[in-house]
Amino acid sequence: MTPTKRSSYHHGDLRRAVLDAALGVIAAEGPGALSLRDLARRAGVSHAAPAHHFKDRAGLLTALATEGYDLLAEALAAAPELRERGVRYVRFAVAHPAHFQVMFQPELLRADDPDLLAAKERASAELRAGVADLADVPDPRAAGIAAWSLAHGFATLLLTRNVREALGDRDPEDYFRELAGLLFTDRLPPEERP
Repeated sequence: MTPTKRSSYHHGDLRRAVLDAALGVIAAEGPGALSLRDLARRAGVSHAAPAHHFKDRAGLLTALATEGYDLLAEALAAAPELRERGVRYVRFAVAHPAHFQVMFQPELLRADDPDLLAAKERASAELRAGVADLADVPDPRAAGIAAWSLAHGFATLLLTRNVREALGDRDPEDYFRELAGLLFTDRLPPEERP
């Protein structure tokens, strides 16, 4: 049965369908390949329909980044201590590579979007909470940036396949735990040291 023109433009959750289509494009081709017109075609709706939800490309990317930060905050909150928060960060990047790509490219986003700012703050608070348990840290902010740099850098290297040789057949999460141990073991509370 061929759908009528009217039924072909009906969509139960257009916003989600466009976001999902965008995630697929970004994962395959990067954010530069994204266009609202192409996403409308993929979702089977009129070319103007996505603009109703996102206004423009920056609005769509901001929505994806906001969703990513919320997912990251949720993932980090479930970890008991710093090293495991780092593992959760890496796990998030591997599970959500398109979100990860967009979240850290502020030039693509509406930097003043209140939902984005709130989601970024939730994720940042979870990152800072992981550093709170470190012992004898003279500058907690610097320790937080060091921990974030390690997790973000490792996740980026993992996603771009630049640590494939170093990993060999080892589990990336276990390898990250070893790396974090090299930098933070003497700062972890005694019960969390290997």
